Amino acid sequence: MKSNTKKLALAGVLCAVAVVGSMFSFPVFGSKCAPVQHMVNVLCAVLLGPWYGVAVAFVASLLRNLLGLGSLMAFPGSMCGALLCGIVYHKTKNLLATLCGEVFGTGIIGGLLAWPVAVFLMGKAAGDIAFYAYIVPFLVSTVGGSIIAGVVLIALEKNSTLKKMQASLAR
Repeated sequence: MKSNTKKLALAGVLCAVAVVGSMFSFPVFGSKCAPVQHMVNVLCAVLLGPWYGVAVAFVASLLRNLLGLGSLMAFPGSMCGALLCGIVYHKTKNLLATLCGEVFGTGIIGGLLAWPVAVFLMGKAAGDIAFYAYIVPFLVSTVGGSIIAGVVLIALEKNSTLKKMQASLAR
């Protein structure tokens, strides 16, 4: 019970970081790039696991849309990246592989899934947008966020704080 409460509290904090961090976004080819969301995805993967990561990505995307800080593109990119990097970390416990999972999940899978969202939910003309048009902006965003997460996690790992945090959340 105590572990679940800690995980839920940390998920809430990371969700808030993702929403507030989305105010620091930049446009790339018609997409808002918010690298803080991708940093949060990786932190969730390492500290909470894939399902908490997907939940945090969904709630953060929903709040960003409700507050006018994001677009519907936030859903496929952040959720695919959170799921894939969470699964990769759960299976391998390898930080570099986890970062690559975030980049591939968001940049490639999320970028491809953004096309139907743009066409069917946002009313974009299918002929105006190539099905791979969101891959480049998503890659730009996720690479930046993954680098930030990697730096943070390596710093936490060097002074043994990461293992202590993971142990505290596992109890």
